[in-house]
Amino acid sequence: MAGAIASRMSFSSLKRKQPKTFTVRIATMDAEMEFSCEVKWKGKDLFDLVCRTLGLRETWFFGLQYTIKDTVAWLKMDKKVLDHDVPTEEPVTFHFLAKFYPENAEEELVQEITQHLFFLQVKKQILDEKIYCPPEASVLLASYAVQAKYGDYDPNVHKRGFLAQEELLPKRVINLYQMTPEMWEERITAWYAEHRGRARDEAEMEYLKIAQDLEMYGVNYFAIRNKKGTELLLGVDALGLHIYDPDNRLTPKISFPWNEIRNISYSDKEFTIKPLDKKIDVFKFNSSKLRVNKLILQLCIGNHDLFMRRRKADSLEVQQMKAQAREEKARKQMERQRLAREKQMREEAERTRDELERRLMQLKEEATMANEALMRSEETADLLAEKAQITEEEAKLLAQKAAEAEQEMQRIKATAIRTEEEKRLMEQKVLEAEMLALKMAEESERRAKEADQLKQDLQEARESERRAKQKLLEITSKSSYTSINSSTTALPTDLPSFNLISESLSFDFKDTDMKRLSMEIEKEKVEYMEKSKHLQEQLNELKTEIEALKLKERETALDILHNENASRGNSKHNTIKKPQAQGRRPICI
Repeated sequence: MAGAIASRMSFSSLKRKQPKTFTVRIATMDAEMEFSCEVKWKGKDLFDLVCRTLGLRETWFFGLQYTIKDTVAWLKMDKKVLDHDVPTEEPVTFHFLAKFYPENAEEELVQEITQHLFFLQVKKQILDEKIYCPPEASVLLASYAVQAKYGDYDPNVHKRGFLAQEELLPKRVINLYQMTPEMWEERITAWYAEHRGRARDEAEMEYLKIAQDLEMYGVNYFAIRNKKGTELLLGVDALGLHIYDPDNRLTPKISFPWNEIRNISYSDKEFTIKPLDKKIDVFKFNSSKLRVNKLILQLCIGNHDLFMRRRKADSLEVQQMKAQAREEKARKQMERQRLAREKQMREEAERTRDELERRLMQLKEEATMANEALMRSEETADLLAEKAQITEEEAKLLAQKAAEAEQEMQRIKATAIRTEEEKRLMEQKVLEAEMLALKMAEESERRAKEADQLKQDLQEARESERRAKQKLLEITSKSSYTSINSSTTALPTDLPSFNLISESLSFDFKDTDMKRLSMEIEKEKVEYMEKSKHLQEQLNELKTEIEALKLKERETALDILHNENASRGNSKHNTIKKPQAQGRRPICI
């Protein structure tokens, strides 16, 4: 029984010791986190937990913001979380945002996470038009934002239309010009390509370095009234307090630098600024709500503390952070250089590979062409062989015909010779026949004469016979016979010559020359030109380029004021007007 009572007592005491908690949702610029907080936690406990979770050490720039009755408020470090006027329903939502801005982002922002959170917040303020940004500067800032997100420009990856879904320019700038999204993308990409080699943190820092020169950068505006009831705007930033006309948030009417302010205080809704120079009148104004006065005082105290802190030697913590940041930066620089060398070697290897592949393709094409040429050559060779065979057969046929012609000529020559000989013999025979006939005629005549002579002789013989007979007995008579010898005369044997002229047949075949087709090697793309002009010249060049497309009727009051300041050569840092001491001409606000 005693044991049961003891166990119940220990359980109840444990239950009493268990702290009560509530859920908190923290929204940063790029993420949301939820924490279970104890009821007794103060604002600093929750703030430190968030900073530890983010790994943030430059805590003095940031705060936890919430909204109450359409008024912005910041969680106080020394006050319990639930004692603030926060909504009762869970999770209780706070926004982790930059509360104070640096004068020089490059010198003051040490950690990369700090730079990144500032970059996201300033970028959103520019896109939401809470910070006025001229069109040409908007394009340049957009190019650095693209570099921070996508890395180095690669035309093979970042093709036309890759920024179509990105919000990079204020709508005011887009509506001010008759330009298509493609035209804006082309101009942003042209500058984006020049940022090659910048890491994300470097691109974000370049963004902040340009943005911090904008007139409305880091300024918190509050509606106020002076003693006369004139509506004015109070601007609180890292440099001091500024008084503006409600219609002109770019150029302050008068400014109070932090080092010239002796005291700032408020009573109810009246706010008092006491300059360090006692000769200068105290400036008083009224705000609409007490809560606003509290917020103004918070911002004044925080900005003044940072202003004075910047002008002192860095604390040990800041020195350690900067040393670590330098070491980390050096390490990252070496790592980037190593990666750059590896990337260069890889790109060279890829270029070599591409060149080899291109050369291989070229060789394959040349081989294909050579094979085609070889096939054509083989076809040509086969055709030539066939033609050669036909020619050879024709040559043989012609040779055969030539031989037959030669034989025919020889035969004709022989026939001709025989014909000539026969003709000559015939003529000779005719001549001989004529001569023979002549001879025979002569012989006939001679014989006739001889016959007559013989007849006469016969008569005489007969007479003599008669007389011989008479004297036969006495005288022996004898008779003589003359034989006729025939002789043959040789005729000349000269023959006319017979010549046969034959023309020779020739067949000429001309081979077609085979020419090798050469492919041109593609030249490497020309590298982007090195930067040779000042940033302002680039901005002016873009401004001049797009000026013709501007729609004047769509210009806002801030556009007109900015153009007037630019034409007068005024900037954020040379438009600050300080209050004058007594005895001088006062500036009326």
